[in-house]
Amino acid sequence: MTIFLILAPYGAFTSLMLLTSATPSLVAATFICGGTIAFDTWRGRSVKILAAGSAILFAAIAAYLNVIDASVSDKAVKLAVDIGVFVISLGSMLVRYPFTTQYALESLPAEIAAMPGFMRANYIITSAWTAAALLMMLVNAALLYVPGLPIWLGLAVAFAARNSAVFFTKWYSAHRRTRHGSSLPPHALPKAH
Repeated sequence: MTIFLILAPYGAFTSLMLLTSATPSLVAATFICGGTIAFDTWRGRSVKILAAGSAILFAAIAAYLNVIDASVSDKAVKLAVDIGVFVISLGSMLVRYPFTTQYALESLPAEIAAMPGFMRANYIITSAWTAAALLMMLVNAALLYVPGLPIWLGLAVAFAARNSAVFFTKWYSAHRRTRHGSSLPPHALPKAH
């Protein structure tokens, strides 16, 4: 369910961009981010860097379109979102708190979070998500600046990049549990979802 909540605003934004204009897509994504923040708060969890940053990103782009320049193309809006997500992801590592750390701390026992490789694992997983954002950013830049590239290319790369990051996150987490699980008491290992 966590992965669904993380990806819901981006899935809604991408889907709505196929059906309507940028502003309703951005507003819907902003509200979904707000919903995930409210859900986390209601459950007593922290406000996530990614959710809060994305809410600000979607709202800022929507405001820009409605206040400053309504003529920005949909391709440029998609690129702006990808750049923003890349900056949030990379920025979280540069400030030495990879965005995946918050999710891990709330879903794993304290014994695992106290292990020496915990932060390194979060840097690795966040790096995978940053690489996915970079790949989507590059493809959307190509779609914007190279006429004639098919729109499905952006959708295919976004789908592949996000699914690869999800797969890697699940695989690497399981790999770490298997590799370091023998040094923990049995109740310290979370069950795979």
